[in-house]
Amino acid sequence: MAKALLGYVGGSDPRLLAEMRRLQQRVQDLESELVRIQTENDALSAAAAQHQGETLLDRIDLDVPQAEPALT
Repeated sequence: MAKALLGYVGGSDPRLLAEMRRLQQRVQDLESELVRIQTENDALSAAAAQHQGETLLDRIDLDVPQAEPALT
């Protein structure tokens, strides 16, 4: 009955095996991408936690000398 459900009787269909290998490779590729993205997300979260409480101006390194008083 299992063979009938799969649509063949007899040996393995080469097209089915090729599709199975292709799908297994795709799953491996997606799992690798997921690990890479999770690692990147963890790094970004750690950086955000380190800078929590600082304002944007606190993080900008301004190379501008002290402002001169305005002319009156």
